[in-house]
Amino acid sequence: MIEAFVLVVVKPGNEEKVYEELKKDPRVKEDYRVYGEYDIILRVEVPTIEDLDKFHDEVLRKIPEIEMTETLIASTYRG
Repeated sequence: MIEAFVLVVVKPGNEEKVYEELKKDPRVKEDYRVYGEYDIILRVEVPTIEDLDKFHDEVLRKIPEIEMTETLIASTYRG
């Protein structure tokens, strides 16, 4: 299982619309509206890296109100 955190920047005034759209996706396990450089943070779980690619291509890139994303893939290291 791949766990990733996706940091999302949204065009001003569209935060609620994008938030509501993203939280419908079953791969999104947690979603937060936040203050600061990013507008939304998602915790996404997918079986493979290819499925993460599909999430980016089929979900994130199809929402025109999203200006930018940054994806952080969680390490299995639990030190």
